[in-house]
Amino acid sequence: MNIKTYLPILDWGSRYNRQTLTSDLIAAIIVTIMLIPQSLAYALLAGLPPEVGLYASILPLIAYAIFGTSSALAVGPVAVVSLMTATAVGRLAAEGSADYASAAIILAMLSGLMLALMGLFRLGFVANFLSHPVIAGFITASGIIIATSQVGGLLGIKTEGHTMPELVMSIVTHLGQVNFHTLAVGLVALASLLWIRLDLKNWLARFGVPKGVATIIVRAGPVLVVFLTMAWSVLMDLGGKGVSLVGQVPQGLPMLSLPSFSLDTVQQLAVPALIISIVGFVESISVAQTLAAKRRERISPNQELIGLGASNIAASLGGGYPVTGGFARSVVNFDAGAATPAAGAFTAIGIAGATLLLTPFLAILPKATLSATIVIAVLTLVDFSILRRAWSYSKADFVAVASTLAGTLLLGVEIGIALGVGASILIFLYRSSQPHAAVVGLVPGTEHYRNIKRHQVETVPGVLSIRVDESLYFANARYLEDLVINQVTANAGLTDVVLMCSAVNAIDMSALESLEAIEHRLKDLGVRLHLSEVKGPVMDKLKRSDFLENLSGQVYLSQHQAMTAIKCSLSGQGRSLDPPTGLAAQ
Repeated sequence: MNIKTYLPILDWGSRYNRQTLTSDLIAAIIVTIMLIPQSLAYALLAGLPPEVGLYASILPLIAYAIFGTSSALAVGPVAVVSLMTATAVGRLAAEGSADYASAAIILAMLSGLMLALMGLFRLGFVANFLSHPVIAGFITASGIIIATSQVGGLLGIKTEGHTMPELVMSIVTHLGQVNFHTLAVGLVALASLLWIRLDLKNWLARFGVPKGVATIIVRAGPVLVVFLTMAWSVLMDLGGKGVSLVGQVPQGLPMLSLPSFSLDTVQQLAVPALIISIVGFVESISVAQTLAAKRRERISPNQELIGLGASNIAASLGGGYPVTGGFARSVVNFDAGAATPAAGAFTAIGIAGATLLLTPFLAILPKATLSATIVIAVLTLVDFSILRRAWSYSKADFVAVASTLAGTLLLGVEIGIALGVGASILIFLYRSSQPHAAVVGLVPGTEHYRNIKRHQVETVPGVLSIRVDESLYFANARYLEDLVINQVTANAGLTDVVLMCSAVNAIDMSALESLEAIEHRLKDLGVRLHLSEVKGPVMDKLKRSDFLENLSGQVYLSQHQAMTAIKCSLSGQGRSLDPPTGLAAQ
């Protein structure tokens, strides 16, 4: 076993030099500036004290630098995982209580252990069960819920709930309690952050500011908004006017400690931890692979599981909550020139410094500023165009997107994603239970066989050729049996049937029994059954049974070879004017 496989730091660390150090330090400074307000805001979104967001941005980054394989992925609190944490932990304890914070720490530990074990046992394929339509619907719905959940913070009213009906009802109920000073802060922060994101770079360019400097200023923009609203808070005594402030934040770094587990808590958090693990991994690996492709680097999915697992275990030990690779900060890290995972470790040092030096000043920060930060950050998550694209491309995928989106909005994040996965699996089973099949004929002048409904082809009288475009297993075995028999009975005078198996990658026991039933029924009708283009692994399995010994026809290497041999065995050749019918062109 190569230890570098499990400790990538030994690989890239051996090639580390002054140039990569400089690149990593510059990237770390930019990401640190961006991460400070985001970490505070996402912790509040998770229902935790703001400093917990900073804690979750220190040790996880160092752990990922040791075990991760992406040079650009930036690990830390993200909006979707923060929402899922609040949903999971909110069932166990009241927000703001010690039990709530303890449950979040346990959730991070469980998620970390699950991810690490999945990596060690090479179970990265589990994430494939979350299809793109499901993830797209889930993230869009989560973005809407997150933005709606921050309306209370922007209005200065209390909101509760983790689904849209609950949140909307809570907002409507408390509308009469709006604090207009909070609303003013929220609107100014929203407008400022939106302007910084959309137009500040263009504005700076008009004044001749170099592109690199302008990028740094834009990234630092949210921090400037934080300082401006803090000054506003002091000058206008916003705390005395009912504006909710962050309040006293403990100064210093958290003490390393193991969370105290109880069997009951573990049982209640196990399923949410698994869902958070898979969703976090899917989001993280997609970002890591996208950025790696731009640099022609290689990402190991199973090692990424270990890296994310270690990051979440580290978050738990450091008093944080579940983390994953964030899209926005990873892109910033990439654009800033991060050359190795060490950039994340340097970012962790920057966050640790901020935790030591800046926390005394955060007491005067209006929470409305953090709510505005969250709303602007999640705007990129909402993508309704996926509904239109799915509808035009595949109605089945539209069902998966719509069920995930509606389920998440109306019933909650865990039920929503379960509905999406369930819908995807049911759609897959339905599709594969009715495999596409076509009667095929010879394209003139070639040796290719195509659907008679789509092409002008030549067929042989008395011979029925059916191409099966799906592996055969228990769910579709009876369908194939009925399909062949119906075709034979609908076309009198047949002497031979050829099943073209070029797309059949597997045949299970149920399908084998159906093939045997087809053979027996065709033999009773005086029709021979042939197979063509059977793949090696499928043929190996057929040879282990007595099917081939009892086959009335032959197994041919190619469809053209089969038709040529059958034509030679029949008296007369020619083109069928009335080819076999019954299968729709698909």
